[in-house]
Amino acid sequence: MGDSKRRKEALGEKYGQEADIFPWLPVKKSQAQQFVSWTTRGAWIGIGLLVLYWVTVRFIGPALGLWQVN
Repeated sequence: MGDSKRRKEALGEKYGQEADIFPWLPVKKSQAQQFVSWTTRGAWIGIGLLVLYWVTVRFIGPALGLWQVN
């Protein structure tokens, strides 16, 4: 008998299903990878917005004379 048949008999209904990250946490490995992907994309968007804000305050604002001290 091959190893996959033994594994299939041992796991029963759980054979071929994706495993949880931890037994006490009902999150699948693909869901965790998707979460990392979304949060990485969000972080880069935040960094881009921060740079845009910095360029606006540092260069565009003074060039337009918006923050003049009297």
